[in-house]
Amino acid sequence: MRQIFAKTFGGLTPSYYMRQLIFGSLFAILILSVAANSPSGLMGKPGLIVMAIVCTLLYPYSRFVYESVVGYVMGGNVFFVNALLMLMVKVFTMAMCWSFAIFVAPVGLAYLYWHHSRQAS
Repeated sequence: MRQIFAKTFGGLTPSYYMRQLIFGSLFAILILSVAANSPSGLMGKPGLIVMAIVCTLLYPYSRFVYESVVGYVMGGNVFFVNALLMLMVKVFTMAMCWSFAIFVAPVGLAYLYWHHSRQAS
């Protein structure tokens, strides 16, 4: 069981995981602060708190899947676009990866397990 966790959840480099975890935490903080300022407050939404934590912890794996797919599709191409437009697209894709992390991250975890199992043999 320990090897499964090491091959999946430990499959990303610690620096990459921490960087993506910080960005994911920003989304959780934003959503929880908006919920805390609602009339029912944050205590009326325990599911939201749990979902925000789960999405934040799974966000690095979701982002890994997104970046892998985009890297495969785009190849080594470089595009020159307006920086503001690119920043807006980046924030949008980060929000989508965070929102759907619970669905997308298992794909990344399965790939990491497969990749590290193949590498070990």
